[in-house]
Amino acid sequence: MTDESASFEAIMGKFEDSPSQQRVIRLLLERGFSVNDEGRVVSGGIEIPNTGIAREIDVDRRVVDATTDAILADPELRRIFQNISAIPSLMDLAPVLDLAAMTVAVREAEESGIVARVTGMIANEDISIRQVITEDPEFTDQPRLYVITDERLPGELLNEIRDLPFVHKIELQ
Repeated sequence: MTDESASFEAIMGKFEDSPSQQRVIRLLLERGFSVNDEGRVVSGGIEIPNTGIAREIDVDRRVVDATTDAILADPELRRIFQNISAIPSLMDLAPVLDLAAMTVAVREAEESGIVARVTGMIANEDISIRQVITEDPEFTDQPRLYVITDERLPGELLNEIRDLPFVHKIELQ
């Protein structure tokens, strides 16, 4: 696996004989969990018990152990999984913090310029954007763009965003 092929598909391919281990890999990537030198799953410096991971994805704890052992044994996987970090999301906190949150489901997530187009339209209204998060199309069937702003977006702007050719649906929180 070279830098060019270090894709989700290539990572999952290393575990093609074990769907259970693939579930562990998917969870680690989705949650931003890394693997330390001792083979422990961590978020920052906090250890996540393998039993908790196993319970979350309905596998035996030994599957988690085997997966982290395989990660540490493979130099390229080790480099990837020792450098993952989680990014906190304001999506669920938006209502509590009096922020506005918009979710945009897109038709073709691989299309370039989606984030720039949506955030540019918001910026043109002089509305501050607090956070933008996109889901990776390799992790989910219907990737979304999440935009958290300091204030609610005006109806006319929402209509303009909804009418963009790549937009499938908009949800507000």
